[in-house]
Amino acid sequence: MSDEEEVRGLLQSYADRLDAGDLDGVTALFAHATWRSSARSEVLAGSHQVRPVYARLLASTAGTPTTHRLTEVRVEVEPGADVATSTCRWTVLEEQEGSPPTATLTGRYTDRLERVEGRWRFADRLIELDPPAAGAGGSG
Repeated sequence: MSDEEEVRGLLQSYADRLDAGDLDGVTALFAHATWRSSARSEVLAGSHQVRPVYARLLASTAGTPTTHRLTEVRVEVEPGADVATSTCRWTVLEEQEGSPPTATLTGRYTDRLERVEGRWRFADRLIELDPPAAGAGGSG
């Protein structure tokens, strides 16, 4: 598997764990990373600091199935180094019984990654939220 494919797999693993409500799994991905968001001023570091953010997020969507769609994924691995960057767009779809999935949030992930002992991991993540569309009922 190429480095690019491994990084893409890590990005998808994040989305899959979040959709599954796997708090431990999601936060473990940031054990050695800093975490930033356009919705917050502080920089968080490590699993213990990001855990409350994801605990609140998962509690707010409890009982509502979500799917995170990643698109426009770009991965650049620095030649001869164990570092990479990635960017992608994300869309959260919520499923309500009897209705088609509805996009509730969109934004962009910008990641810096590092390979340690042959495995890629997050070193830094910036989450940028798109402003809600005019007339949309969702929150950003």
